[in-house]
Amino acid sequence: MSGKPDATVWKALLAACRAHRNAALAERAAERLFELAPADAVPYVMLSNVYSAAGRWGDVARVRSLMRARGASKEPGRSWMEQDGAVHEFRAGERDHERAAEIFAKVGEMMQRIEEEEEHTADTGFALHDEGEEGKAAELARHSERLAVAWALISVPPGKPIRVYKNLRVCGDCHTTLKLVAKAYERTIVLRDANCFHHMREGLCSCGDYW
Repeated sequence: MSGKPDATVWKALLAACRAHRNAALAERAAERLFELAPADAVPYVMLSNVYSAAGRWGDVARVRSLMRARGASKEPGRSWMEQDGAVHEFRAGERDHERAAEIFAKVGEMMQRIEEEEEHTADTGFALHDEGEEGKAAELARHSERLAVAWALISVPPGKPIRVYKNLRVCGDCHTTLKLVAKAYERTIVLRDANCFHHMREGLCSCGDYW
Protein backbone atom coordinates (compact mmCIF):
# COMPACT_ATOMS: atom_id res chain seq x y z
CA MET A 1 0.00 0.00 0.00
CA SER A 2 1.10 3.55 -0.65
CA GLY A 3 -0.10 4.61 2.80
CA LYS A 4 0.01 3.04 6.23
CA PRO A 5 -3.01 0.71 6.76
CA ASP A 6 -5.34 1.74 9.57
CA ALA A 7 -7.64 -0.41 11.72
CA THR A 8 -10.37 -0.44 9.06
CA VAL A 9 -7.99 -1.98 6.50
CA TRP A 10 -6.77 -4.62 8.95
CA LYS A 11 -10.38 -5.51 9.84
CA ALA A 12 -11.22 -5.92 6.16
CA LEU A 13 -8.25 -8.28 5.79
CA LEU A 14 -9.27 -10.19 8.91
CA ALA A 15 -12.81 -10.59 7.57
CA ALA A 16 -11.40 -11.90 4.27
CA CYS A 17 -9.32 -14.42 6.21
CA ARG A 18 -12.53 -15.80 7.73
CA ALA A 19 -14.08 -16.11 4.27
CA HIS A 20 -11.00 -17.88 2.89
CA ARG A 21 -10.24 -19.94 6.02
CA ASN A 22 -6.73 -18.54 6.35
CA ALA A 23 -6.01 -18.72 10.07
CA ALA A 24 -2.29 -17.89 9.81
CA LEU A 25 -2.91 -14.58 8.04
CA ALA A 26 -5.86 -13.86 10.35
CA GLU A 27 -3.52 -14.11 13.34
CA ARG A 28 -1.14 -11.57 11.77
CA ALA A 29 -3.98 -9.14 11.02
CA ALA A 30 -5.42 -9.58 14.51
CA GLU A 31 -2.07 -8.92 16.17
CA ARG A 32 -1.79 -5.60 14.33
CA LEU A 33 -5.31 -4.70 15.44
CA PHE A 34 -4.51 -5.63 19.04
CA GLU A 35 -1.61 -3.15 18.86
CA LEU A 36 -3.72 -0.39 17.30
CA ALA A 37 -6.75 -0.76 19.57
CA PRO A 38 -6.28 -3.34 22.35
CA ALA A 39 -9.67 -2.55 23.93
CA ASP A 40 -11.66 -2.95 20.70
CA ALA A 41 -13.61 -6.21 20.97
CA VAL A 42 -14.22 -6.60 17.22
CA PRO A 43 -10.87 -8.17 16.20
CA TYR A 44 -11.05 -10.62 19.11
CA VAL A 45 -14.50 -11.75 18.02
CA MET A 46 -13.44 -11.97 14.36
CA LEU A 47 -10.35 -14.05 15.20
CA SER A 48 -12.50 -16.23 17.44
CA ASN A 49 -14.79 -16.82 14.46
CA VAL A 50 -11.81 -17.92 12.35
CA TYR A 51 -10.80 -20.42 15.02
CA SER A 52 -14.35 -21.73 15.58
CA ALA A 53 -14.72 -22.29 11.81
CA ALA A 54 -11.58 -24.45 12.00
CA GLY A 55 -12.81 -26.31 15.07
CA ARG A 56 -9.96 -24.87 17.16
CA TRP A 57 -12.00 -24.44 20.34
CA GLY A 58 -8.94 -24.23 22.56
CA ASP A 59 -7.82 -21.16 20.62
CA VAL A 60 -11.36 -19.74 20.86
CA ALA A 61 -11.11 -20.00 24.66
CA ARG A 62 -7.62 -18.47 24.62
CA VAL A 63 -8.77 -15.44 22.61
CA ARG A 64 -11.74 -14.92 24.91
CA SER A 65 -9.46 -15.03 27.95
CA LEU A 66 -7.16 -12.50 26.30
CA MET A 67 -10.14 -10.32 25.52
CA ARG A 68 -11.27 -10.32 29.15
CA ALA A 69 -7.74 -9.70 30.44
CA ARG A 70 -7.42 -6.60 28.25
CA GLY A 71 -10.83 -5.26 29.22
CA ALA A 72 -12.28 -5.56 25.71
CA SER A 73 -15.98 -6.23 26.24
CA LYS A 74 -18.23 -7.25 23.36
CA GLU A 75 -21.36 -5.16 23.06
CA PRO A 76 -24.43 -7.42 23.06
CA GLY A 77 -25.87 -7.83 19.59
CA ARG A 78 -29.20 -6.12 18.98
CA SER A 79 -31.30 -5.28 15.97
CA TRP A 80 -34.24 -2.95 15.58
CA MET A 81 -36.77 -1.72 13.06
CA GLU A 82 -39.50 0.90 12.97
CA GLN A 83 -43.08 -0.05 12.17
CA ASP A 84 -46.13 2.23 12.41
CA GLY A 85 -44.23 4.82 14.43
CA ALA A 86 -42.94 2.31 17.00
CA VAL A 87 -39.40 0.96 17.33
CA HIS A 88 -39.16 -2.79 17.85
CA GLU A 89 -35.85 -3.96 19.32
CA PHE A 90 -34.56 -7.52 19.41
CA ARG A 91 -31.65 -9.16 21.23
CA ALA A 92 -30.28 -12.59 20.42
CA GLY A 93 -32.46 -15.31 21.91
CA GLU A 94 -34.63 -12.97 23.97
CA ARG A 95 -38.39 -13.48 24.10
CA ASP A 96 -39.43 -10.10 25.49
CA HIS A 97 -41.51 -9.03 22.50
CA GLU A 98 -45.26 -9.26 23.06
CA ARG A 99 -45.55 -11.52 20.00
CA ALA A 100 -42.42 -13.55 20.66
CA ALA A 101 -44.15 -16.89 20.04
CA GLU A 102 -45.16 -15.79 16.53
CA ILE A 103 -41.69 -14.40 15.83
CA PHE A 104 -39.85 -17.58 16.82
CA ALA A 105 -42.35 -19.66 14.85
CA LYS A 106 -41.68 -17.47 11.81
CA VAL A 107 -37.91 -17.94 12.27
CA GLY A 108 -38.47 -21.69 12.21
CA GLU A 109 -40.56 -21.35 9.06
CA MET A 110 -37.87 -19.21 7.42
CA MET A 111 -35.14 -21.72 8.16
CA GLN A 112 -37.20 -24.69 6.98
CA ARG A 113 -38.19 -22.90 3.78
CA ILE A 114 -34.68 -21.93 2.70
CA GLU A 115 -33.44 -25.40 3.63
CA GLU A 116 -36.07 -27.00 1.39
CA GLU A 117 -36.07 -24.47 -1.46
CA GLU A 118 -32.42 -23.41 -1.49
CA GLU A 119 -30.74 -26.43 0.17
CA HIS A 120 -29.26 -24.12 2.77
CA THR A 121 -27.48 -25.57 5.78
CA ALA A 122 -26.19 -23.41 8.61
CA ASP A 123 -22.51 -22.50 8.55
CA THR A 124 -21.92 -23.45 12.17
CA GLY A 125 -18.38 -22.11 12.01
CA PHE A 126 -19.94 -18.75 12.92
CA ALA A 127 -21.29 -20.10 16.22
CA LEU A 128 -19.29 -18.98 19.23
CA HIS A 129 -20.00 -21.95 21.48
CA ASP A 130 -19.02 -25.60 21.03
CA GLU A 131 -22.49 -27.11 21.53
CA GLY A 132 -22.66 -29.74 18.80
CA GLU A 133 -23.98 -29.08 15.31
CA GLU A 134 -27.65 -28.81 16.31
CA GLY A 135 -26.86 -26.52 19.19
CA LYS A 136 -24.70 -24.27 17.02
CA ALA A 137 -27.41 -24.03 14.35
CA ALA A 138 -29.98 -23.16 17.02
CA GLU A 139 -27.67 -20.47 18.42
CA LEU A 140 -27.33 -18.88 14.96
CA ALA A 141 -31.10 -19.04 14.36
CA ARG A 142 -31.66 -16.87 17.45
CA HIS A 143 -29.47 -13.98 16.24
CA SER A 144 -31.19 -10.63 16.58
CA GLU A 145 -31.34 -9.74 12.88
CA ARG A 146 -33.26 -12.94 12.13
CA LEU A 147 -35.78 -12.11 14.85
CA ALA A 148 -36.19 -8.62 13.39
CA VAL A 149 -36.70 -9.94 9.85
CA ALA A 150 -39.17 -12.55 11.12
CA TRP A 151 -41.18 -9.79 12.80
CA ALA A 152 -41.02 -7.74 9.60
CA LEU A 153 -42.38 -10.66 7.55
CA ILE A 154 -45.31 -10.75 9.97
CA SER A 155 -45.93 -7.02 10.18
CA VAL A 156 -44.67 -5.28 7.02
CA PRO A 157 -47.13 -5.50 4.09
CA PRO A 158 -45.98 -7.46 1.00
CA GLY A 159 -44.25 -5.30 -1.58
CA LYS A 160 -42.73 -2.95 0.98
CA PRO A 161 -39.01 -3.19 1.77
CA ILE A 162 -37.90 -4.56 5.11
CA ARG A 163 -35.46 -2.21 6.86
CA VAL A 164 -33.45 -3.50 9.80
CA TYR A 165 -30.59 -1.94 11.77
CA LYS A 166 -27.94 -3.85 13.72
CA ASN A 167 -25.33 -2.47 16.10
CA LEU A 168 -22.65 -5.04 15.19
CA ARG A 169 -21.28 -6.56 12.00
CA VAL A 170 -23.70 -9.16 10.63
CA CYS A 171 -22.24 -12.67 10.82
CA GLY A 172 -21.64 -14.61 7.63
CA ASP A 173 -24.35 -17.20 8.25
CA CYS A 174 -26.99 -14.56 8.95
CA HIS A 175 -25.90 -12.70 5.82
CA THR A 176 -26.40 -15.81 3.68
CA THR A 177 -29.66 -16.65 5.44
CA LEU A 178 -31.19 -13.22 4.91
CA LYS A 179 -30.23 -13.20 1.22
CA LEU A 180 -32.06 -16.50 0.77
CA VAL A 181 -35.03 -15.31 2.84
CA ALA A 182 -35.30 -12.26 0.57
CA LYS A 183 -35.40 -14.61 -2.42
CA ALA A 184 -37.81 -17.16 -0.93
CA TYR A 185 -40.31 -14.55 0.26
CA GLU A 186 -39.80 -12.23 -2.74
CA ARG A 187 -38.92 -9.30 -0.48
CA THR A 188 -36.24 -6.61 -0.43
CA ILE A 189 -34.29 -6.58 2.83
CA VAL A 190 -32.15 -3.57 3.69
CA LEU A 191 -29.84 -4.29 6.61
CA ARG A 192 -27.64 -1.58 8.05
CA ASP A 193 -24.96 -3.18 10.20
CA ALA A 194 -21.87 -1.65 11.81
CA ASN A 195 -19.99 -1.74 8.49
CA CYS A 196 -22.35 -0.85 5.66
CA PHE A 197 -25.78 -1.06 4.07
CA HIS A 198 -26.76 -4.45 2.68
CA HIS A 199 -29.45 -4.34 0.00
CA MET A 200 -30.66 -7.92 -0.40
CA ARG A 201 -32.92 -9.08 -3.19
CA GLU A 202 -33.39 -12.30 -5.19
CA GLY A 203 -30.63 -14.06 -3.26
CA LEU A 204 -27.99 -11.38 -3.86
CA CYS A 205 -26.54 -8.56 -1.77
CA SER A 206 -25.21 -5.17 -2.83
CA CYS A 207 -22.01 -5.80 -0.84
CA GLY A 208 -21.04 -8.67 -3.13
CA ASP A 209 -20.48 -10.78 0.02
CA TYR A 210 -17.50 -8.64 1.10
CA TRP A 211 -18.07 -6.32 4.03
